[in-house]
Amino acid sequence: MVRLELDQVVMRRMKEDDIEMVKALIKEGCEGTENRLILHILTRPLCLFILAVFSSILRCLVHSFILALAIPVFLLIIFLKITMPRSTGVLGSSRPYWDYVGSSYRGTEDETLQNPYCRISGKTSVTKKPRRRITPKDKDKDSSTENVTPEREQEAGQVWVADCDGDILGCIFRESEKRANIRRICRLVTGCWYRREGLGRLLVQSLEQRESEGGTRRVYAHVPYPSKLGEAFFRKLGYRQFEEGADEEEDDEEERKLETPERGFLGYPLTKVFYKDL
Repeated sequence: MVRLELDQVVMRRMKEDDIEMVKALIKEGCEGTENRLILHILTRPLCLFILAVFSSILRCLVHSFILALAIPVFLLIIFLKITMPRSTGVLGSSRPYWDYVGSSYRGTEDETLQNPYCRISGKTSVTKKPRRRITPKDKDKDSSTENVTPEREQEAGQVWVADCDGDILGCIFRESEKRANIRRICRLVTGCWYRREGLGRLLVQSLEQRESEGGTRRVYAHVPYPSKLGEAFFRKLGYRQFEEGADEEEDDEEERKLETPERGFLGYPLTKVFYKDL
């Protein structure tokens, strides 16, 4: 673990130069999530019953009892590995993929979130250019930027990164504004060396403050179903699980349909939906 000075963290919009670093951070932070989701589905009663039926049928064809048990499980795991990324996409997002280029910030000056720790310490954090090696391929990519229309940029959503001395330590994804005064957090990732330092809380609370000032009244967050850590994290920040003791009169029926948990094989939920009223 590395001691992190939160007053030195700058939370700004992601730029095109940050895309590869953000992708690497997500790959590192979400490692094992897909396997835990597959294990969650495999251990459901209905799934176990179906596997047992197929194993019984194979037992008539295959002389080995172990093979009759292993083949259905192996085939189902392959099926889930192939189909799950397409069905879940970015967990919590209504789209099967994330438009990184479209969600990149193109302004001349950085758009930042307020850091309350800077006011406490009296320090002013400064954003430095991210450190990365530029290869010939990178130069070609930089020279051929995509044409991003305002419509695409608005549809893509936003990605905010936690920058400290030019290094990206964490990021938070916010989906595009599809409903008035309602926002959705799609993904929250912090680097493995900077966990339990308050960085994730800082990202969420700073984004909440910005959205609240813009008139947002409710924020939703989708958490992978097997993630007990993610569930405990959002509960500590004041989030409640959707439909957990909520009155039917308070929640609009259309909103319930839009914020239903993502479902995978046999309709089993892959995410838990949490919300917080600002």
